[in-house]
Amino acid sequence: MSVNRPNPVSVGTIVWLASELMFFAGLFAMYFTLRATVPEEWAVQTEKLNITFAAINTTVLLLSSVTCQMGVWAAERFQPVRSGSVLNVRGWGMNEWMTLTYVMGAFFIGGQIFEYAELVHEGLTISSSPYGSVFYLTTGFHGLHVVGGLIAFLFLLGRSFTAKRFGHHEATTAIVTSYYWHFVDVVWIALFATIYLIK
Repeated sequence: MSVNRPNPVSVGTIVWLASELMFFAGLFAMYFTLRATVPEEWAVQTEKLNITFAAINTTVLLLSSVTCQMGVWAAERFQPVRSGSVLNVRGWGMNEWMTLTYVMGAFFIGGQIFEYAELVHEGLTISSSPYGSVFYLTTGFHGLHVVGGLIAFLFLLGRSFTAKRFGHHEATTAIVTSYYWHFVDVVWIALFATIYLIK
């Protein structure tokens, strides 16, 4: 009789993500505390946000979770690269799906930088007001987490390309990277709803 033990890498990743969740909970607490303290500031500053642009950027990030999961399923099949034409998406392997996920994540970061530039141009900086401080801290720390995810994808793809044989280690790397990416996406849904939708 064999006992199926949980993968220690997966367990460690989940525990670490739980600690990251506490970090973001602190940022949300700061946001709502300041909002309750100076509500008139929120009424003025939220008018500067481009909700349509942010919604498009958000959609790209959320769709990257789908492509990431497709990559995980390919990794679980031990299929690192595509079979057939690059246009035949059904035959894509982990590398193709994860590369697309990386591009979408990079697009999101590019969009965030563009949004920051527009807001700074309108006079909203990290030191201009309490709203500016919490806006840039919450979205900025999330952005850093996305960049961390992009670095993880580069590591994952590098490991896949250099592996003599694509096996359980490579598949596990794909799975734990996807845990992190899905976590980053879920946190962004909460941030987007809090910052852009709740007036």
